[in-house]
Amino acid sequence: MNDNSIVLPKSYSEIKIDSEKISFSMPSDLQTGSFLRTLIATKIDGHFLELGTGTGLSLAWMVEGMNENSNLISIDNLAEYQNVAKKYFQKSNISFVCDDAEKWILNYKGEKFDLIFADAWPGKYVVLEETLNLLNSGGIYLIDDMLPQRNWPANHDKNVERLIQDLENRTDIQLTKMCWSTGLILITKK
Repeated sequence: MNDNSIVLPKSYSEIKIDSEKISFSMPSDLQTGSFLRTLIATKIDGHFLELGTGTGLSLAWMVEGMNENSNLISIDNLAEYQNVAKKYFQKSNISFVCDDAEKWILNYKGEKFDLIFADAWPGKYVVLEETLNLLNSGGIYLIDDMLPQRNWPANHDKNVERLIQDLENRTDIQLTKMCWSTGLILITKK
């Protein structure tokens, strides 16, 4: 078995081309995307949150896993990137928020989420507790880039180590660390 024959979501290639045109250099790994699509599909009529829209490359996978009664909020603080995603995802069940995700998380008062994909600093390295509080019991929290990456800033490995240690010490979650793709941590809230 190998995972070299991953079927790309609709519009993925076009989004990637548009991303390259604006020098967006932080796409999620294809394996992560495929896994995310499958996880989303387990939550029928789900309510989803993506922290870090970027240009919509991860969003493309998430949308393919959603059914027509699902909804998704995607947050990014850079309109230039998020505008690429908006070009491809003009659906009533997808909401875009261009704001600081940390501030948004702290102020959010709506329905809890069935799955949160934290692909940005907020929700992962800051306001982690508040982010996990937005998750339903049985909900899924997924983070990527837990294995060393070329674009990590100096000493970022210490942030990753602290985050992993904090997550391992929690008693309100089940977690699985995967040395696959870019290094994933899958959490289910008890």
